[in-house]
Amino acid sequence: MALAIFDLDETLIAGNSPSLWGRYLGAQGWLDLEQFVPREQAMVRLYAERQLTLEDYLAFTLQPLAGRTPAECRALADRFAVEVIAPLFYAEALQCLERHREAGDQILVISATQRFLVEAICAQLDIQHALGTDMEVIDGRYTGLTQGILTYREGKIAALHAWQRQQSRPAETCHFYSDSQNDLPLLCAVDVPHAVNPDATLRAHAEAQGWDILDWR
Repeated sequence: MALAIFDLDETLIAGNSPSLWGRYLGAQGWLDLEQFVPREQAMVRLYAERQLTLEDYLAFTLQPLAGRTPAECRALADRFAVEVIAPLFYAEALQCLERHREAGDQILVISATQRFLVEAICAQLDIQHALGTDMEVIDGRYTGLTQGILTYREGKIAALHAWQRQQSRPAETCHFYSDSQNDLPLLCAVDVPHAVNPDATLRAHAEAQGWDILDWR
């Protein structure tokens, strides 16, 4: 049995789920779109250029969830996944998932996005295993802060290893599909790396290493 690991944004879906989620929260009245969107988009650009940490991005983007309950956020995330994300799944991604299912492989999604949102999106794909950034809960409500492992860069490796220790049947071979240079640590650690819609840095590395390069756009 193999393990097929997938990144989420620009790998399984044509878009950036945190940005889309922020706009969705604005449409629900959870935040001020005029103030939130320009700053969030500027932060996305800086993050892509490796000039901003995930910690700084999350410190801003998670604040609208402070004071909300996990159940409240998950219910809205389920609606968001149906209304916004489901139409954005790459057809080739769906075909790839099906090939792994037919082979009897286990499927796991690891994203830096908050876990409840990743789980809601994965439910649309009938994927049972999903890892994301966890949010701190105090007195039954989110604080707007994170806790535990941040699931990006080397954090994805740590989160994967923690998850693997919980599995009764370890995978014999690990695949990882991702679009981003931020995922190079995990791509270099798995048996079979796949560069999907790769950014320039990842494409250059994949070409130099002879990795599989896929265009799902």
